[in-house]
Amino acid sequence: MPRYLLSQLDEIPPVACPCGSTRRAFTIPENTVATMHMVDISADARTHYHKKLTEIYLVLDGEGHLELDGELIPVKPLTAVLIQPGCRHRAVGNMRIVNVPIPAFDPTDEWFD
Repeated sequence: MPRYLLSQLDEIPPVACPCGSTRRAFTIPENTVATMHMVDISADARTHYHKKLTEIYLVLDGEGHLELDGELIPVKPLTAVLIQPGCRHRAVGNMRIVNVPIPAFDPTDEWFD
């Protein structure tokens, strides 16, 4: 068995998420370390937070803002942001990002006020 995982993000079917739609790689039960998501942000992204997950966002396309604990931060391609557990966040604008949740994404760790 290989000691690596390979994923082709553009071949993963998108699923709805609080930010728009996402393609999630490496989401298998045996992997608890980290996952990688390609997210297409819609203008109506919902504010949410995680109690356990840290997320790293990398903006690929588009410009807009990240709302982080109520503060609007301008972002553009190649902006990287580390979002710690408990930080209420959402993206504002139409953009594509890569999101790396650490530990691996857990859908039960999405919280809304």
